[in-house]
Amino acid sequence: MSYVTIQVEDLSKQYRLGVVGTGTLSHDLNRWWYKVRGKPDPYLKLTEINRHSQKAGGNYVWALKDINFQVEQGEVLGIIGSNGAGKSTLLKILSQVTAPTTGMFKARGRIASLLEVGTGFHHELTGRENIFLNGAILGMTKSEIKSKLDEIVSFSGVERYVDTPVKRYSSGMKVRLAFAVAAHLEPEILIVDEVLAVGDAAFQKKAIGKMQQVSHNSGRTVLFVSHNMGAVSRLCTRGLVLKEGSHYFDGSADEAVQEYANINLNSSEPEISLRNDRQGMGDFRFTSVRVENEALRPAEEIRTGSRVFIHTTLKSRQGGEPKKVYAAVCFRDALDNRLFTLSSSLFGKRISLEEETLLTFEIPRMPLSEGLYLCDLYIAEGRGDTLVQDYVRNAFKLKVFGNDFFDSGDPQPVGLDKFYTDFRIVKNQEKEIISSKI
Repeated sequence: MSYVTIQVEDLSKQYRLGVVGTGTLSHDLNRWWYKVRGKPDPYLKLTEINRHSQKAGGNYVWALKDINFQVEQGEVLGIIGSNGAGKSTLLKILSQVTAPTTGMFKARGRIASLLEVGTGFHHELTGRENIFLNGAILGMTKSEIKSKLDEIVSFSGVERYVDTPVKRYSSGMKVRLAFAVAAHLEPEILIVDEVLAVGDAAFQKKAIGKMQQVSHNSGRTVLFVSHNMGAVSRLCTRGLVLKEGSHYFDGSADEAVQEYANINLNSSEPEISLRNDRQGMGDFRFTSVRVENEALRPAEEIRTGSRVFIHTTLKSRQGGEPKKVYAAVCFRDALDNRLFTLSSSLFGKRISLEEETLLTFEIPRMPLSEGLYLCDLYIAEGRGDTLVQDYVRNAFKLKVFGNDFFDSGDPQPVGLDKFYTDFRIVKNQEKEIISSKI
């Protein structure tokens, strides 16, 4: 007979913006003065939601607001939502890393958490020593940990480095070992944040299989946060969707994934120059984006197989020095799956930016079939996540209609595996940067 392992009631978490510690005494005195007069906390009356793309109007935001749900033994709950929805904050509260501002939760059983790379590790200790340390924290005896040791090391794939200090491990090695420890030391509740994205595809598949085994065979509860909607659908029995810190939807995993897709498709973002949820150093920023069709007219809908131009403007902040950057536009579907990226880094070519630069991404034949797509804009001085200048997620949306990519007269859905697409990056209306394939 199953029982409730996690009960969450009216859970809320409030954060103060700005420098931590500034004005703490005055706020504490003000709270005390309200309390002795029998009045509610004046700061908890603030109700500004945590919307990353807009500038805050007050000093406080609610990262979570009035969350209610319960999880039964053996259930796998997927927690999904956009960046800033409150997923990680919720897991930190359930893992007792931070305390809620209001509300409460009850957990029945030991909790093992994997919230970020290297969670729970002492980096000066070896992998083997950290396995024993984590087991001891979970209340296991040395003999119990020893009986699991070989299985943990084998699953993590770090046999060769198990006696090496963890500080010398790569991010992927840390994640593999941390997950192996959390999954094999038999906690009643396993909490996994989206850190599995650091691992390679083979390990992600292996980890998902282990979590299924843990829940189905051992009756343990799993809370799983991921932007990989396919993994959520395969692994989870239930889905909880958070939106701007609030409880938005609770239902089956497939229903939750569809609701998340609807949020992405129906959400509206401020003009790109006003976006505050961007990442990067910001010496240069995207200030405008405009899509044109093959007739060189602004368009929100593009026919599959037709030419499309994505015009972007970049400006330096306070007359910064010219820089050479890699530039890219990334296309994702409504479920957040990355489809393809057009980037100058594919060919090692950096683009020189002046005080104001116009970059145009030109696709001679739009490869996507009918649907609505989300597009990110990105510039960085280095490859990957190195020296990012500006990264705007969901910078714009693009609707594609029609499925007859080959102009055959026979509409057929087109798969990205059936062809490649040409693209070109044009600087200041001069056709010069790249003309190649992805």
